[in-house]
Amino acid sequence: MEVKVFDNDVEKALKILKNKLSKSGLFKELKLRRAYEKPSVRKKRKAIEARRRMAKVQRRKSS
Repeated sequence: MEVKVFDNDVEKALKILKNKLSKSGLFKELKLRRAYEKPSVRKKRKAIEARRRMAKVQRRKSS
């Protein structure tokens, strides 16, 4: 991932970088990896996320 700094505006570049990282899901992944997650809990979480994604796709198709 790359963010260009224009006119020595590091603050704006950091803001853009944080936004890109959060959209890519990095912060969510780091939060999940802080503590051990049992395989059954992981499987359940993945299923819920998949259901959420499918519902989102369905909403977009119907609109």
